[in-house]
Amino acid sequence: MRRFHHMGIPTDKPLRDERHLSHLKMYVSGYEESPYNIEWMRFEQGAPYPEIVKTLPHIAFEVDDLQAELKGKNVIIQPNSPSPGLLVAFIEDNGAPVELMQIDHTVFDDKN
Repeated sequence: MRRFHHMGIPTDKPLRDERHLSHLKMYVSGYEESPYNIEWMRFEQGAPYPEIVKTLPHIAFEVDDLQAELKGKNVIIQPNSPSPGLLVAFIEDNGAPVELMQIDHTVFDDKN
């Protein structure tokens, strides 16, 4: 089952209250404050992500079984764990990036 989690929008402008995620070579802001779960993302030069992710907005879904969701899909960012309790991957669907997230809620609290 897929459940809406957030929408990510790339930007090239520094935003107020953005957080630097140095291990991911990016900055994020807005998610905690947005009643609509919108997250702004600004990437460092040379960040190792496909252009489609760095330039187009994406929608993210929480899934129960990430590996099952990836079967037969065009995976553009392989499964990885950006923080404890969180496993993510990106697929491309009809020219749009889609993030799939498997969350262990006993470890990861995405609204801190």
